[in-house]
Amino acid sequence: MDFTFDVIAADEHDRLQALYAPLTQAIRDLVQAGIRTGVDEDSIREAQRAIEAVTATLDRIHHDDNPRMRHAETERPVVWANPVIGQRNALAPPLTVHHDGDGRCWSEFELGAAYEGPPGWVHGGICALVLDHVLGEAASSGLSKPLFTGTITCKYLRGTPLGPLRVEAFAERVEGVKTFARGYLSDADGVTVEAEGVFIMPAWARDAG
Repeated sequence: MDFTFDVIAADEHDRLQALYAPLTQAIRDLVQAGIRTGVDEDSIREAQRAIEAVTATLDRIHHDDNPRMRHAETERPVVWANPVIGQRNALAPPLTVHHDGDGRCWSEFELGAAYEGPPGWVHGGICALVLDHVLGEAASSGLSKPLFTGTITCKYLRGTPLGPLRVEAFAERVEGVKTFARGYLSDADGVTVEAEGVFIMPAWARDAG
């Protein structure tokens, strides 16, 4: 498997993020508006035509694959399309993951109508998605080494409400090519979901080492 990366300079990364992040946020706002709107039929059809025109504009030139890049200063992969942290993916909330000196990582974020399962509650699969990503970041020391999810187990203690949330995770131990991590999703009243996962270094990375 080819996991080579092009290096992107910090200034260029910041320039692209400043360019694309507002566009992506506008698309997120559009999704939210599309879910919540109560305008009349003519307004809906007018909006549809406008959205289709904007889509055609953006699609005039497109890349078939997402380039694999690594930040020149932090050496972290630049994952624009990631569905949890991607700055160019409107599916992502997005999360900004912070790393403490003790190996624990965490993020505070908000989930709105686009992530709803039961009315007023976050879809359970979205909870698992967020936990999988943050456990993976903790296991891989902030994405600095290649580890893939082997297993993840989520224990849903109660419903997770839409709105402000916090996720945190930490690596418990390493056994050979396996790293074991644990994490939690919580709201203002405490933990809603517990998770534990096993993250495995792929064979090609072991051979490379």
